[in-house]
Amino acid sequence: MEKTDVELLFEQIDNTTENIQQYKNETYLDSLAITLEMIFDQQLPETTEPELKEKLQRDIGQLEVSAYGTTEIRKAVQLAMLKGMKGATQQQHLMTPETVALFVGYLADKVTAGQKNIRIFDPASGTANLLTAVLGQLENAGTVSASEVDPTLIKLAVLNANLQQQEIEFFHQDSLRPFLLDPVDLVVSDLPVGYYPDDIRANDFELKADEGLSYSHHLFIEQSMNYTAPGGYLIFVIPEFLFDSDQSDKLHAYLQENAHIVGVLQLPETAFKSEKNRKSILILQKQGPETEAVKQPLLVQVPSFKDTKAMDDILAQMNAWFAENMNQ
Repeated sequence: MEKTDVELLFEQIDNTTENIQQYKNETYLDSLAITLEMIFDQQLPETTEPELKEKLQRDIGQLEVSAYGTTEIRKAVQLAMLKGMKGATQQQHLMTPETVALFVGYLADKVTAGQKNIRIFDPASGTANLLTAVLGQLENAGTVSASEVDPTLIKLAVLNANLQQQEIEFFHQDSLRPFLLDPVDLVVSDLPVGYYPDDIRANDFELKADEGLSYSHHLFIEQSMNYTAPGGYLIFVIPEFLFDSDQSDKLHAYLQENAHIVGVLQLPETAFKSEKNRKSILILQKQGPETEAVKQPLLVQVPSFKDTKAMDDILAQMNAWFAENMNQ
């Protein structure tokens, strides 16, 4: 069977990365960052050892990235990142599944229909796979910003964006600290789940815990709202248990006061490794002087992405809902 462009490009990236990994004794993800930098610069780092240089020069000579489209590049890089993350134990080194990222892009396109030059922000961008997948589906994107605290992930994110020729401003910082950022029209994010260790910083948030550590996923929602313009939209990939946890009453009250819930989509279990990793998508609109709540929020149980007939039916129903409820 003939290999696809994505598979061919992935194999080339993977071979080069493994050569670097074996020689330098680095992790796969750190070696991948060196590979992507080489591909982007079309030259080897000056510090490359002579024995490795010969191998890499041969690799880089065969890698003609300009022959591939943005989507192929994104998917090939994504496969390499997923391979590197398989060995990673850290929770934040998990990537938003491709089908989920594309679904978020579809929703982003729907809520911003008719708007021009929309400003977009992802406060927990990881390797920027979700953000670049969304940008691939939006024709009305203006300035794009992203933030990530993990040094390896942000390096990969910058290289990922560069190879796809996506102009994104990255902040390398704790995303729950203040930003030099004007309010945006759209936030998209796969929320980091867990406890936020900085109690002093958490005190500045309404959604801080009354006692003990605060949930970072709650604080990320509030932080995102802080940087969204009135009337702007927020699309979050959320943990299934978001509204059932011990601090969810506070979250309910906060959202009621500051946002309109546009929709909740429960994603299929088959999109995730296990039931405990299962996610949903939450769509919010930040309240503003001219906003009003939708009469009936979009509530969807998304079928398996592999069931094309059921997916077509759901998309038809959703398209009808958007046409009726969000004629902007």
